[in-house]
Amino acid sequence: MSSRPVIVGIGGTTRSGSSTEKALRFALDAAAALGAETVLLGAADIDLPPYAPERPERTPEATRLVAELRRADGIIIASPGYHGGVSGLVKNALDYTEDMRGDERVYFDGCSVGCIVTAAGWQGTTTTLSALRSIVHALRGWPTPLGVCINSTEPAFASDGTCLSQCIADQLELLAAQTVDFARARAANSRQAA
Repeated sequence: MSSRPVIVGIGGTTRSGSSTEKALRFALDAAAALGAETVLLGAADIDLPPYAPERPERTPEATRLVAELRRADGIIIASPGYHGGVSGLVKNALDYTEDMRGDERVYFDGCSVGCIVTAAGWQGTTTTLSALRSIVHALRGWPTPLGVCINSTEPAFASDGTCLSQCIADQLELLAAQTVDFARARAANSRQAA
């Protein structure tokens, strides 16, 4: 890692102006303010063909997704909660990480991963957050201590992306700080061990 950790954000919905993508952008902006290089892979970037491990051909978007994840020091994933689970769009993008199974750093091994969920109600946010954390664990990532749940029945963002809730803004900033701080701590620990 250089002095600037690379934080890759994945998520959103296909709906223009989604609260999920606004939350992701807000968190990435907070990470950038802490000195990180950030990359946003929003809905348009992860609207990929269904992952099929037996088919090695990849679209340019799928190739870019895996390339950015390979260079990530930290990751922030934002998903809407659909029926108590992660959206198909986000899960399909995460399935492409199977292309990283033979890498020196397998999947998200050693990466901090911030998890953000938006849903119409608290039950949907919490069950989806639990599912997303389980996926991150399966990919060998380290979920940040704070996961952010945003109840989309309560206005959270203005149309320009401004956060309308100081509580949500504080949580997204803390999640970004935990993601960046862990990436820096891991890099420092790796340098000391070498």
